[in-house]
Amino acid sequence: MGEASWIGVDLGTQSVRAVRVAASGAVLGRAARPLTSSHPDAERHEQDPLDWFAAVDATLSEVADPSVDGIAICSTSGTVLLTDGTGHPLTPALMYDDARAAAELPRIVAADPARWSTAMQPTWALPKILWLAAHQAAGSQLAHNGNQRAGWRIAHSADAVAAQLTGHPVATDTSHALKTGYDLVAGTWPYDAFDRLGLARESFPDVVLPGARLGLVSAAKAQLTGVPEGTPVYAGMTDGCAAQIAAGALAPGSWNSVLGTTLVLKGVSRDLLDDPTGAVYSHRHPDGGWLPGGASNTGAGALTAMLPGADLDAFDRQARELGPIDAAIYPITKRGERFPFVAPDATSFELGDLPDDLHRYAGVLQGVAFIERLAFEHLVTLGAEPVGSVSLTGGAVRSGYWNQLRADVLGVPVELPATPDPAYGMAILAASEGGSVTETAARMVKVANVLEPHPQGRLEHLCGEFVAELDRRGYLG
Repeated sequence: MGEASWIGVDLGTQSVRAVRVAASGAVLGRAARPLTSSHPDAERHEQDPLDWFAAVDATLSEVADPSVDGIAICSTSGTVLLTDGTGHPLTPALMYDDARAAAELPRIVAADPARWSTAMQPTWALPKILWLAAHQAAGSQLAHNGNQRAGWRIAHSADAVAAQLTGHPVATDTSHALKTGYDLVAGTWPYDAFDRLGLARESFPDVVLPGARLGLVSAAKAQLTGVPEGTPVYAGMTDGCAAQIAAGALAPGSWNSVLGTTLVLKGVSRDLLDDPTGAVYSHRHPDGGWLPGGASNTGAGALTAMLPGADLDAFDRQARELGPIDAAIYPITKRGERFPFVAPDATSFELGDLPDDLHRYAGVLQGVAFIERLAFEHLVTLGAEPVGSVSLTGGAVRSGYWNQLRADVLGVPVELPATPDPAYGMAILAASEGGSVTETAARMVKVANVLEPHPQGRLEHLCGEFVAELDRRGYLG
């Protein structure tokens, strides 16, 4: 056996990624497999859990080694399915952005208005569970029990994969349980509200803190994947939290901004932040305290939607030469915003002159940077510590110009972690083996680059106009 190592698995939307990491933080192996989704219409987004299991087995078989001491798994927040008592899937998985259960939201709020009037969103897991119970039961395996609401279990995507690795159903973690309605303050499921919704208490899994041991890799999976039999499988977190661990942003005042298809902010606070608008929600910090943040509907996904087929790398080089422009685009590709403000009717808009695609590209970059700044300002008004530094992760970090622009707009240094993958964050969590994740990340995470801000007066003025337009449209409340 060589140096101890740990595997992190990221069950993403488009692929499964696995990484094996040494105690030094060095990456010893990587693997990935694609995933496909079903998109019958604009509101539907589902995947077949059996595809996850095959992809996870394949990636693990590439990175496995006799030295592996543990595995942890992250997945998209709010993705959920129903399984039988053995952990076998009974339904497709409704993905994080599947909106077909939106009509269930008023019923959920009515079951516990004080709890959920602002703290539940239509694409969260709990509405999907009600929808699955009502719509998937007829003619499916759910109906074979006679009682359609008995005999099945709720599983988030990471739970389903962990159950396959261990050979038995597992507990979920506080991170994945958040959007299913778990009360992080009381440390319990709100069973009285579930009773009013007609959801059986026994359908909900036990809940543990991230990093808790869920079980051991079974003999069958060991033979299939090469991961040693008896390797501990640790409770993971959602992908946004996993990226935050990979960035090492785990102390109060440090923040991680994940800019991919959408923009997600994650930070640290000693006390729970209370946001009456519902835009900000908090996960439990594995070491104590809270991880506040939110997810916007704006992000880099707008570039591919607005400029299909464009050479974005070429635009990035040209935008650097162009510099800041006197225009901006608020780029959401679908109706509604959820962070840093909640505005179900919000739509995209443009400010200033945008004569060509290059200017539209630059306008999107500036608009997202303004939303990012507004998000941090909102968090500070709720009681978060002032922003000291921000680590940038997500697919958009490939744009060096955008990284510097975001530093300029935020007015604080931004750090670029050497290995910002959510899978890497899960390897760190597994390596903590129930101890301090913050201390483990401090040893393993490396920073590749730090960008200092260069204040731009024209950006400051334009940002004020951008926020004023949001307010004029009634989006800021």
